[in-house]
Amino acid sequence: MKKYKYLLFDLDGTLTDSSEGILNCFIHALKCMDKPVPERSELMKLIGPPLDVNFRELLGFTDEETVQGIKKYRERYSSVGWSENRPYEGIVELLAGLKAAGYTLAVATSKPEKFSVKILEHFSLAGYFETICGSGLDGSRDTKAEVIEETLRRLGADKADAVMIGDRKYDIIGARQAGLECIGAEWGFPQPGELEENGALFIAGTPKELGEMLINEV
Repeated sequence: MKKYKYLLFDLDGTLTDSSEGILNCFIHALKCMDKPVPERSELMKLIGPPLDVNFRELLGFTDEETVQGIKKYRERYSSVGWSENRPYEGIVELLAGLKAAGYTLAVATSKPEKFSVKILEHFSLAGYFETICGSGLDGSRDTKAEVIEETLRRLGADKADAVMIGDRKYDIIGARQAGLECIGAEWGFPQPGELEENGALFIAGTPKELGEMLINEV
């Protein structure tokens, strides 16, 4: 594997286990709209994609229902859902080790930037990152590729020197569209075979494994 200078991290399923808050907010939105609540195994597929993709494509909402679903989701998320979250074991050690090894770290997430910053500050992780880039609450940067491109712009980074790190196919696809490779974070929320089938550059089973691989490449 080639050496990189910039490491772009996804947030949900890569840095933090946000499943409790995300699922509770989807359940809240579905109940508010008198929609059936799928089994947990189906709900888990909603962690990772942008909200409009989840409501429109995965839950089958109309465009009008999607707007309402996002509104109801964010009502709960902004008050309590964001805090139903925890960093994965080994993440602090991973970030500290990568910084010490000379990497420049950034966050590139489909989660709204406002909430991403709040979460990372809450868990004292924000200081490890040069920038935290997410989607806009106004609908801007609504694809993973756009988030990655904006992250690179803020860093002043050449895409040839950067790699994405994430747990879902959306990270791999978005990275490819932006001209980057993507390392798979298997400890997150991928479906079986998802990372392999979508062409992850490398798949790490744990944060420790990822750190060992990247630090040995420095």
